[in-house]
Amino acid sequence: MVAPRKGAFAEESAEVEVLFANMEKMKALTKKIQASKNRLETSGKTVQEAIRPVYGSTQKLQTTNRNIDRILDAIDKLRAPLEHTNQEDRIIKRGLRNVEFSDYIASLDRTNAALQDLKRSNFRANQGAIADLSALLKRGTKELEDAFREILRDSCRQKADPLEYVVKNNPFPVIAQDKLSTLRLINTHISNSFAQISQTDVRETPTQRAYAEIRGEFLSNSLKNLASASVNTAKKITADAIYKKDQNGIGIYARAMEGLFVAEYENITNIFPRDEWTATCSNTCAAPVNDFSKTLRELNGHIQRNLTTDCFLGYEIVGIVTGLAIRLDQRVSTLKQLIYDSATPIRETSKASLYKLLEDTRTRASTLVALPMDGAAVPVTAATMSRLQEMTNYLEPLSSILASLGDGGWKSPQTSASPLPLSLDVGPNTMKLFEHYATDTVEALLNILLGKATALLKGKNLQGVFMSNNIAIIERMIRSSELAPLMESYSSDKLERAKKRASMAYLDSWREPSGYLLDVQYTNRKERPHSGGAGTTDSTAIVKALGSKDKDSIKEKFKNFNTSFDELVARHKSYKMEREVRTHLGKEVQTIIEPLYGRFWDRYHEIDKGKGKYVKYSKVELGQLLAGLS
Repeated sequence: MVAPRKGAFAEESAEVEVLFANMEKMKALTKKIQASKNRLETSGKTVQEAIRPVYGSTQKLQTTNRNIDRILDAIDKLRAPLEHTNQEDRIIKRGLRNVEFSDYIASLDRTNAALQDLKRSNFRANQGAIADLSALLKRGTKELEDAFREILRDSCRQKADPLEYVVKNNPFPVIAQDKLSTLRLINTHISNSFAQISQTDVRETPTQRAYAEIRGEFLSNSLKNLASASVNTAKKITADAIYKKDQNGIGIYARAMEGLFVAEYENITNIFPRDEWTATCSNTCAAPVNDFSKTLRELNGHIQRNLTTDCFLGYEIVGIVTGLAIRLDQRVSTLKQLIYDSATPIRETSKASLYKLLEDTRTRASTLVALPMDGAAVPVTAATMSRLQEMTNYLEPLSSILASLGDGGWKSPQTSASPLPLSLDVGPNTMKLFEHYATDTVEALLNILLGKATALLKGKNLQGVFMSNNIAIIERMIRSSELAPLMESYSSDKLERAKKRASMAYLDSWREPSGYLLDVQYTNRKERPHSGGAGTTDSTAIVKALGSKDKDSIKEKFKNFNTSFDELVARHKSYKMEREVRTHLGKEVQTIIEPLYGRFWDRYHEIDKGKGKYVKYSKVELGQLLAGLS
């Protein structure tokens, strides 16, 4: 049992020894591996330290390489438009006359695009190329601008007399459609190029300036003759002649200007973009509007020098210019204020004229040093009414003038009147203002004439005739004109009362013969004279019943009546009377005298037994004579 056990231990012991031996080898190997690892790490560090600079340089080289690639790409891109420069240079330098228009425009477009690309690159090296392309584009743009001007000048050679279009009421001609299309295309390319080559922010393009310059001159030249005619037709032939409507050429001038401006605005809208319409139209029409303003200033000077006769020209101009401004506002709104402002001096003169006319009426009436001894009306009456009649032809402009003055504002010089409204409305309120002005004028005239008649004419009858004549002229001129509806209330009220006062003044002298036809009735006598109509009056019985004193009194009354009556009839016939005045006053006299005389004659005509010694007129004869007074 022992022997086998020892053998087993010996075998296990041998295996352990072998195991320890292997472990020793493993340790030795581990040490070798560790030593190798240490050497490897040391070598790796050495390699890493050696490679690190090389790696960094490689990254830099890669970045540089990428930048170089980009630069090459940029250069390739830049070389592409530059390669075309020589071609565009040849096309542009040949000129528009030697190249198809479409090819020339396309060349400019390519040049413009190349210039935009170069500017975006922002390379300093490209500055020379940018300058070259800018110069080339500028040259091409100038060539287009010259072509633009030439087309416009050619359009202006088709001259037409504006008067012909106004008289025939035809629309004014516009630029031909094919030329408009070319002008529009040129303007578009010049505007695009101008944005590239302009060094500053200039809002007005060369085409806008060219259009305003050339077409503005064309408009001014077209209207020059009408402007001269407006000034020439204002010259007076007769110094005191009142201006009549449409005698001056300003109306035709304004209508021609309106037609030309409307046509020009249509041209502009077909050439320029919408945001340029207003500025281009204003600049184009500035010169002709200035000429119009100058013409109005000359006319204003003429009106001021002849204010009492030619103020009506001022009213006409106010109406014409206001209407023109309103109509243009509907089609060419940019010109409204320019046109309206051109008449400002004439508006101020027109406002001042209303006071001046009223003051002129007062002055002319007040400075009368003598009145007609035949009772005739004075010329100032007809002149005043003629002016009021003429005013009715200008109610539209006068309505705005009166509104700016306010009710009664014409009674004194105005220094702070309201501005005139841009309107031609004529309503009840403005017509009331005119009625008040006309009434003030007539009242001022009649009051002064009444004072003059009282001071300078002897006798109420002559004063009555004088005032009746002047009132008749006023009444007639109101009734026969547009003043009738405007002054209806005045005519039926104040003027009618003045007419009655004048009649009463004249009839005052007829009280004397009327008084001789009144006899005394004795009611306490048994046999008093019979009364009644002609058919029941017995003149023989009445006269027979009179005492000697009463008969003498009746004879004296007939004699005095005859003398007074004949004198008044002769005086009546000697007076200068307006037709309606003679009729009116004659009937008034007949109404008073004929019934009194008829009654007196019926009672007492037998006083001289038909011998005619005292009874000069029969009833029929007196009636015929009285009827002849009318």
